[in-house]
Amino acid sequence: MPILIDGHNLIGQMPNISLSDPDDEARLVMLLRRYAAQRRGHKVIVIFDGGIYGHPETLSGYGVEARFAKSPTDADSELIRRIRAVKRRDEWVVVSSDHAVVGEAQAHGIPVVSAQAFAQRLGALDQPSATRSDKRNATRNATRTERPLSKTEIDEWMRVFGLEEGDDEEFS
Repeated sequence: MPILIDGHNLIGQMPNISLSDPDDEARLVMLLRRYAAQRRGHKVIVIFDGGIYGHPETLSGYGVEARFAKSPTDADSELIRRIRAVKRRDEWVVVSSDHAVVGEAQAHGIPVVSAQAFAQRLGALDQPSATRSDKRNATRNATRTERPLSKTEIDEWMRVFGLEEGDDEEFS
């Protein structure tokens, strides 16, 4: 089931992510990747307003498509355009609390989840595993041994945070 998300609207409801954080979009996308991984087959599309100059626009991957609305279009206009283009409306869900976006989704028969409700779902993913009620996850995490990241994983994280090889030397 594809999920279309109003990115900054959702960030505004997240207790551990601030709209003033320059990496707020990347932090949300990381949570959405975890969400998508737990729900195999769910495609997540998140639309953000233009973002900060120089911010990496390519956050997509691992089940999440992240897009920044290009000026003069804002995220709400892009969301409404996409809602109008949906063919199988009963298969989609829209996540937003913006009145115009919610109204358009409802007018087209697409189910809506409020940003507040979806933030609560994601909030559980943002908690340390030891505080989760799922004891199997806590046990599994306790018995895991740390393994070094592969070159592919390192390259992906470098790309997500807009770093190039050699940028990590300043942290050594």
